[in-house]
Amino acid sequence: MGKYSNIAVIYGSDSSEWEVSCRSGEFVSSRIDGSQYNVYEIFARFGNWSLVAYRKKNAMRVIIPDGARPQVDKTDFSVVVNGEKVQFDFAYVMQHGTPGENGLMQGYFEMLGIPFSSCSSFVSAVTFDKFSCKNYLRDTDYVKCAADILIRKGEENAPGLAHSVVEKLGLPLFVKPTDGGSSFGVTKVKKEEDFDPALECAFSEGKTVLAEQFIPGREITDAVYFNGKELMALPVVEIVTGHEFFDYDAKYNGFSEEICPARLSDEETAMVQEASKKIYARLGCSGLVRVDYILAEDGLYFLEVNTIPGMTAASLVPKMVRTAGMDMTEFLSQIIENR
Repeated sequence: MGKYSNIAVIYGSDSSEWEVSCRSGEFVSSRIDGSQYNVYEIFARFGNWSLVAYRKKNAMRVIIPDGARPQVDKTDFSVVVNGEKVQFDFAYVMQHGTPGENGLMQGYFEMLGIPFSSCSSFVSAVTFDKFSCKNYLRDTDYVKCAADILIRKGEENAPGLAHSVVEKLGLPLFVKPTDGGSSFGVTKVKKEEDFDPALECAFSEGKTVLAEQFIPGREITDAVYFNGKELMALPVVEIVTGHEFFDYDAKYNGFSEEICPARLSDEETAMVQEASKKIYARLGCSGLVRVDYILAEDGLYFLEVNTIPGMTAASLVPKMVRTAGMDMTEFLSQIIENR
């Protein structure tokens, strides 16, 4: 018998990633143990939280049609279904981007005292901002961080900005929003005259932008979770794409090869997995976290932390779980029961 009874999987978001979030949330909902929990699916976007489907223990999933979807009572995180009030006692957060990944949703659950699947509000806020997160890790001896320049909204028209950035970071370089994911707003800049359009694209996704040195190497990623006794690192994935980088099209439309386990030596694999666990511990993470890297000739470069990694059927973490020989339902139960 699990610690919780009514699990609310909350998906959708206020960001460009909301559709991916829905796919992740629906996948997670379908894999949560239906013999242990009642599972309720909540679509949340721009303040409108509605129950879209539910699955009672050992029963079929019920989809609620548009126009009949009950609204979530945000005062206590509950909903009325068929005249019965359902009080959620655990939230599985699958909102990519704001408000689920930047700490806002976590702060809400913390104030209500409701356990949830992801990192704390503070850790979520720190890790969501790529510049802040890198600064937490710059002085460690287990990862390197690429040189970068932070640009705030209003600074983009500074005279000679493109030239000064290129002079410091070299070409090619990346321009990306400091927050967000799924590669929205990210551009690989190869010529100085392409910097300003890349900056405009990045600012369309947020108020601060990071210009970052390009590090040649192999793109790899690893996930870490707590199993109730210790931190566990899943098998490492190597990402190979014919695109300029692992962009949205490569991630979600099949234009990449995701090799799991990665083609690394035993020593390299151990190095990546140990670095992932150390990053998880240093940042104070909780639940399931994925860490992205570039493995270069001179070491392992940290890219970013994903505190709510993609969980569609084709996503990286489910691939890692399968490679580890684990059942996804049992894996999700570990995430839920050890929070």
